[in-house]
Amino acid sequence: MDAAAAQEAVLAVARSQDRAAFAALFAHFAPRVKSYFVKRGVANAAADELVQDVMLTVWVKARYFDPARGGVSTWLFTIARNTLIDRIRRERRPEYDPLDPALVDEPATPDVTVERTRFAAVLKTALAELPEEQAQVVAQVYGEGKSLNDVANASSTPLGTVKTRMRLALARLRTHLRFDDGKSP
Repeated sequence: MDAAAAQEAVLAVARSQDRAAFAALFAHFAPRVKSYFVKRGVANAAADELVQDVMLTVWVKARYFDPARGGVSTWLFTIARNTLIDRIRRERRPEYDPLDPALVDEPATPDVTVERTRFAAVLKTALAELPEEQAQVVAQVYGEGKSLNDVANASSTPLGTVKTRMRLALARLRTHLRFDDGKSP
């Protein structure tokens, strides 16, 4: 397949999803794209999958081919290169391992457990001393994970009012828990 025939085939796919034109493109370019992948160290089976991805992209995005910007082979191998880069990035992204020692908390020592229990009691007292509106905002944001906007919408309260309640609540808690001087209770 020469460059003009390849260009016409891509344009036919773009215009009318011409299956015969796509089959001709596939027959011509699939072996070349696979060779490209294999030369870059991709295993045979993975190269076949990547070829399928590339050719599917050609089928779906044929309308974006612009002959003024380059030839079909340049366009198609750019898609192949980008597909390979995406695959490499996906493979290099580490999977979350909940048993990773860096992510698992070590058991708390007795003194840490006592300190946490004491702090929880002081925090509970401080929260109980907040005005009801402020306590509700704190409970919804920190307890339920809602955003300030969600709290405002759920309570039909202006967002500015909710923000003010949160600011006042945090200031009271900070004063009560003595975070201003950097010391916890």
